[in-house]
Amino acid sequence: MPEILIIEDDRDIIQSLEYNLKKEGYKVAKAHDGINGLRLIKEKQPALVLLDLMIPGIDGLEVCRQVRKNNSLAATPIIMLTAKGEETDKVVGLEVGADDYVTKPFSIKELIARIKTLLRRTGQATEVPKPHLRFKELEIDTDRHEVKVLGKLIELTAKEFGLLQYLMDNPGKVFSREQLLDKVWGIDVAIETRTVDVHMRRLREKLGKAGQYLITLRGVGYKFKE
Repeated sequence: MPEILIIEDDRDIIQSLEYNLKKEGYKVAKAHDGINGLRLIKEKQPALVLLDLMIPGIDGLEVCRQVRKNNSLAATPIIMLTAKGEETDKVVGLEVGADDYVTKPFSIKELIARIKTLLRRTGQATEVPKPHLRFKELEIDTDRHEVKVLGKLIELTAKEFGLLQYLMDNPGKVFSREQLLDKVWGIDVAIETRTVDVHMRRLREKLGKAGQYLITLRGVGYKFKE
């Protein structure tokens, strides 16, 4: 039975989520602040985290950052819950590694549908990535979750790593932004495709000279050099 961790300081929302998630057959764990939420993520390693953006102690963005930096937790699906609805807030949440974003007040039915979609996709693993990928000076070790350029370790976020890995695993094949959202973020295309461009720009910057292997096809999408 999958366990979902709710990190939220509004007790009424927690009570409603807990009731409805248990009705759907999920186990539920709860935290009212970021510090305890982060502790429970490490202890329980839940199947999915519902994370409020504005929580005491450590805010939701920082919790998300810390989870994505931890190799053993980096793949944990995170849905961010927040009262903020501006596009910039959504983009920031997705940039730090959230898989999906729901603005309050939200529909419980819609949220549960998104939870099921994320859990189904993260559990399918239909495409098995190669354990080691290399192109000239650029190399990826998927087992260690490491990227190196000329032997130097490059620090990437979980989504940057996933984006590079997916493109590098399919050299020469062109992917639209919508396809990359589906394959790398693992969700339906309900978020701004602009976030793919933001991640791609940052990924190129971090890779330096090796960033030239990530090719943009205007109006079409992206591919990795053959």
